[in-house]
Amino acid sequence: MDKTLLIIIGLSISFLATSLGAFLVFFLKKEISNNLSCLINGFSAGIMISASVWGLLIPSFEYSSYLENLYFLPSIIGTLLGCLFLIFIDLIVKISTKKQNSLHLQNQKSKNLKTFVIAFTIHNIPEGMAIGFAFGNAFLHNSNDLFASALMIAIAISIQNIPEGLAVSLPVYKETKRKSKSFFIGTLSGIVEPIFAIFGFFLSGIAKIIIPWLLAFSAGTMLFVAVDDLIPSSKNKNQFGAWAFIFGFLVMMLLDVLLA
Repeated sequence: MDKTLLIIIGLSISFLATSLGAFLVFFLKKEISNNLSCLINGFSAGIMISASVWGLLIPSFEYSSYLENLYFLPSIIGTLLGCLFLIFIDLIVKISTKKQNSLHLQNQKSKNLKTFVIAFTIHNIPEGMAIGFAFGNAFLHNSNDLFASALMIAIAISIQNIPEGLAVSLPVYKETKRKSKSFFIGTLSGIVEPIFAIFGFFLSGIAKIIIPWLLAFSAGTMLFVAVDDLIPSSKNKNQFGAWAFIFGFLVMMLLDVLLA
């Protein structure tokens, strides 16, 4: 496949996946079952953690060789910064929610819903940057292996974005009873991903020396989402989520081997 076309597909596929998830609201009359939700979340978590390791952290170590004996610093510090970034975002959302709860206004549900949608939208920013950094890094080094890893990351995030798109559109539908509006808002929550993917793509080309830091930062955001959101949501008494996690991790690891 032509690399230019591959980059275009890679930078846009996550948004298309979010739109697909939001589109599912037209076919669902009720929320997805608990077992299916656990399977989706566990599988997504496994894919994201596997992609973070094989597609982001390992390349981060490799491109930190200029630091010689301290080559591990960008990967460790970048990962921590990525986690702290999302913790900061979560804190802002919680503070905003508490302020709204103290107002006791008639449109309380509407405000909480807006906060929920904004939280999902903000969460998509580092995911878009992760894709952009990966493809920018691959383009910069003209490496087939790095293009394969970048594609893996885009696929991993896209798979996770399908249930996310639905997760945004469902509560909107519950409040508005309008599927078209629910689909639009669910789709809109993912538009930031290709925008920031483009930003990340060009940023990786401008500053070669910070690539390992950026890759690790992106890995940190993905790891935090998987551990903080997806894994807890995948637990049930049947352990469906745990097996789905293992399967997702192995699938992504296998893809890395086959596409390398």
